[in-house]
Amino acid sequence: MPYPTLLGLVVLLALLTWCLSVITREYSWVDRLWSIAPPVYAVMMAYAAGFADGRMNLVAGLVCAWGARLTFNFWRRGGYARGGEDYRWAVLRERLGPVGFALFNATFISPYQMFLVYLLVAPMHTMWLHPTRLGWADAVLALVFVGLLVGETIADQQQYDFQTAKHAALGRGEQVPHNFRVDGLFRYSRHPNYFFEISQWWVVFAFAVVASGSPLQWTVLGAFLLTLLFIGSTRFTEELTLAKYPEYAAYQKVTSAIVPLPPRAR
Repeated sequence: MPYPTLLGLVVLLALLTWCLSVITREYSWVDRLWSIAPPVYAVMMAYAAGFADGRMNLVAGLVCAWGARLTFNFWRRGGYARGGEDYRWAVLRERLGPVGFALFNATFISPYQMFLVYLLVAPMHTMWLHPTRLGWADAVLALVFVGLLVGETIADQQQYDFQTAKHAALGRGEQVPHNFRVDGLFRYSRHPNYFFEISQWWVVFAFAVVASGSPLQWTVLGAFLLTLLFIGSTRFTEELTLAKYPEYAAYQKVTSAIVPLPPRAR
């Protein structure tokens, strides 16, 4: 049973990210492992099954594709560079104070998030317990996952292109029509990349449902907790955006937060 044996590695990575955050005073070490750890876990589980389970192999491959894309996007945004910390941690440091933030780092940022990353691949444990043959449902789910992966790629590219052009224009002393993207996929969702990201992990759980024949699996926890995390992250991020750009309120009124929907009438 490979999944429980990974827990030691999870604890080690949680301790490592916490120690690095204390030493370097940067708190995005978990972010730097976020897209790397799940593919490692997934491949290790498929390997433990002798690469003999078609569904586990398929899901491991999809998770690796997810990880490669997200790692590239994080890298080009400077996430792996020195000082590439998430700007929201600085805000929380100020709000919570030194002691409060130290406790937050020692409970949520490092251990909780690393454990959540571990839970994301928990559906593969269900697949391990129910080694059934691949079928048409798996093919449909794989196509949906790839479609969501493409959607997230497009959303991230649109955001990257916008931010690159915006900062270049500001660097030249020019005015920009918008301080945040409001067209493309962002016309239908204020955070389309969040929608695609969350949905991919629900698809991973759906593979477990197909394998077991039942949605009543504890391994849904990863997708569920990730959804809650992104909802909370959206609220916090938008609070900061609204404080910086008051005109963001008008965008909020007509555009769905996460799930892509037709724009509302003004």
